[in-house]
Amino acid sequence: MTIPLTPAVLHAWLARSPFVAILRGITPDEAVPVGEALWGAGWRIVEVPLNSPDAFESIARLQRRFGDSILLGAGTVRRAEEVQTLSGIGARLMVCPHTDPALIACAKRNGLLALPGAATPSECLAALDAGADALKLFPADALGPAMLAALRAVLPADTAVLPVGGIRADQLAPWRKVGASGFGIGGTLYRPGVAPEQIARTAHAFNTAWEQT
Repeated sequence: MTIPLTPAVLHAWLARSPFVAILRGITPDEAVPVGEALWGAGWRIVEVPLNSPDAFESIARLQRRFGDSILLGAGTVRRAEEVQTLSGIGARLMVCPHTDPALIACAKRNGLLALPGAATPSECLAALDAGADALKLFPADALGPAMLAALRAVLPADTAVLPVGGIRADQLAPWRKVGASGFGIGGTLYRPGVAPEQIARTAHAFNTAWEQT
């Protein structure tokens, strides 16, 4: 029996691993070694942005290696056909940089968790009304923790919000204080050519910072 992918499912994944690894620019040959490094550091949510080289092949390789033991998906999703391809290779997470109610609804029809980008009250509430399972507060480095504090006043209390964009390990505390449920970590964690060993060290540094907040 297939378990429906709902906000509660995403909350459960975030309880295990509060970070989404954003592997922008990764190649298929790098995908599994980098995935192994993240796995060893305890990270369980992985996103391959679709503006990476041969992104669907990287996702497929990660899916074959890790299966349902990680929450795997694509970022920078913009079109319905991309959602359908993602579903067809067994991934379970759709991340986009913007609020597109039609795209969110498409993700839900295809059985995926939907994590759209939003930056204003209007975008956040429109995304939730369209069926979003959580919100990606983007670009976080431009908006700042004060924006999340203001949004929390109007969002449903159980809404998971993940700041994304320029997040460093030493910046987690002010975000968590105002209600961040987790974080998407991109260039601070991974850039093309960074060795898996360095990625593992960075991931562990984020783990330590989370535990200390």
